[in-house]
Amino acid sequence: MFNRIRLQTFAIALAGVGVFHLAGLPLPFLFGPMFACLFAALAGVQMQGAGQISVAARTVLGVAVGASVTPAILGTVPLMAITLALIPAYVVVIGLIGVPFFHRLWGFDRMTSYYAAMPGGFQDMVIFGQEAGGNGRALSLIHATRVLIIVTLVPILLTGPMGVGLDHPIGAPAADLPLHEMAIMVAIALIGWKGGERIGLFGASILGPLILAMALSLGDVIHHRPPAEAILVAQFFIGMGIGMYYRGVTLAELRHDVAAGAAFAVILAGLAAGFTWLAFTLGRTPMLEAFLSFSPGGQAEMTVLAIVAGADLGFIVVHHLTRMILVITGAPVMARLLMRRDDENRDP
Repeated sequence: MFNRIRLQTFAIALAGVGVFHLAGLPLPFLFGPMFACLFAALAGVQMQGAGQISVAARTVLGVAVGASVTPAILGTVPLMAITLALIPAYVVVIGLIGVPFFHRLWGFDRMTSYYAAMPGGFQDMVIFGQEAGGNGRALSLIHATRVLIIVTLVPILLTGPMGVGLDHPIGAPAADLPLHEMAIMVAIALIGWKGGERIGLFGASILGPLILAMALSLGDVIHHRPPAEAILVAQFFIGMGIGMYYRGVTLAELRHDVAAGAAFAVILAGLAAGFTWLAFTLGRTPMLEAFLSFSPGGQAEMTVLAIVAGADLGFIVVHHLTRMILVITGAPVMARLLMRRDDENRDP
């Protein structure tokens, strides 16, 4: 299980945590492994992920979000009507800009361009894109670059122009939590994850535990998030995973796929800023919640940042889930339309 390459990868990630901690940099358990593994990957160092352990770590965030959904938060959902209505427009605008951007400017085929532009779940877009005939390697690098840049930019903007501290408690220590609640959290994490996979739930490792934890939180069964130590472990594996996506990257891929992903991430940041302003002004949403709700990073990464920023997790997750559902359910329909269009163009 823990061979030499995997142990080497863990050592690199842990070294990153140490460097960020000693330097007093923010989120050492997320950014330390992310940048250490990124630099190692670009240097050609052999690395190997933790497999199912990394996936299991994401269940912690699902439980954390679900446990944060209380009857009081659920009662505010009708107040989100305006900002939720902005999500479909947000996705459409991204598609209208992104598909021509990748297809005409960067020369990707139409199918790869569509799945590269869509801000859905990282793994879902890569898998769907491959099944539809797109370039899986290019999609992996483009989406990894999107997440890397957005996850790097968001804390800078939060602590800089917005003046938000990233030092809010991520959870109580394990020693302070009731043992029976922690046992329940472990059970719903495993059941939600594996049960979600069994029924084909997208993002099962997060959404399965989230749904079960939310039900138990609303039912007054659990009253705490997972312990702080568990959330730090989740950050560690998420950061390590982002950096490792660049394993084996070639100079040609850096110049084309990664550069295209980086340029589009800048465009996405601009679009997110515009819709954040709309949510703030039209929906009268607090700026922090509006900003994190429309930031096009990964769901797990945005959850971590929402926790450390002390934002309303329920509000943010509802908006990210709405975006993901729209993108994922619409993907097969758009794929068929694009295939039909390509077939028509090939007909003599």
